[in-house]
Amino acid sequence: MMTVNEVSKLTGVSIRTLQYYDRIGLLKPTEYTGAGYRLYDDAGLEKLQQILLFKALEFPLKDIAAIVNSENFDKSKALEQQIELLTLKKEHIENLITLARGLKARGVRRLNFTAFDTKKLDEYSKRAKEQWGKTSQYKEFVDKSKNWTKDDEKTLMENLMQIFVRFGQLRDLDPASKEVQEQVKSYQNYITENMYTCTDEILLGLGKWLGGGGEVAENVDKECGEGTAEFAYQAIRIYCEK
Repeated sequence: MMTVNEVSKLTGVSIRTLQYYDRIGLLKPTEYTGAGYRLYDDAGLEKLQQILLFKALEFPLKDIAAIVNSENFDKSKALEQQIELLTLKKEHIENLITLARGLKARGVRRLNFTAFDTKKLDEYSKRAKEQWGKTSQYKEFVDKSKNWTKDDEKTLMENLMQIFVRFGQLRDLDPASKEVQEQVKSYQNYITENMYTCTDEILLGLGKWLGGGGEVAENVDKECGEGTAEFAYQAIRIYCEK
């Protein structure tokens, strides 16, 4: 077993980041000591390697969590696809380096943007995510969203943000109060009706994203008032623990 401090020194991942991964359910410690310290075994370190490879490929943390925590996750297949993606990324970077060196040597004589084309990389990444995300919720989401337009996506996100606006308006109340708990239910129902079946377990996971800080929480607090994300998380936690 390794302590969180030892894992941090070994991997270069900060202790704060490892603590954050624990809070959002991305990488849970193997166990905790009696004093509450995090401990990681070899399986935990192997999972961290997978997470870091996906991060190097610029996958959002929410996508990484869905992939590595999927019951259908195939580590061997994932490595093959990661190698392919990293190779494509390396090729893309080398093309950019060649372009930059050419511009330095010759100046801008002919406008050439082919080195910036990431279609091949983007397409492979999309196909890989589809293979990694074969959960029932993912399939349901793909089915519901297959005919969405950009306007549909925009409307979905605007309506979702309005749910958090309401949380912001309620944040002076007790998160266990009936009105706040009804708002949590509205949030769960909205996800189920428009995206995928939102079980209490999934809802709690979404709540942890809100309560874990990061970009999602910052955006919610910016639009709905400071502390809204944490308040929504506390309300969701109470709702799911009933």
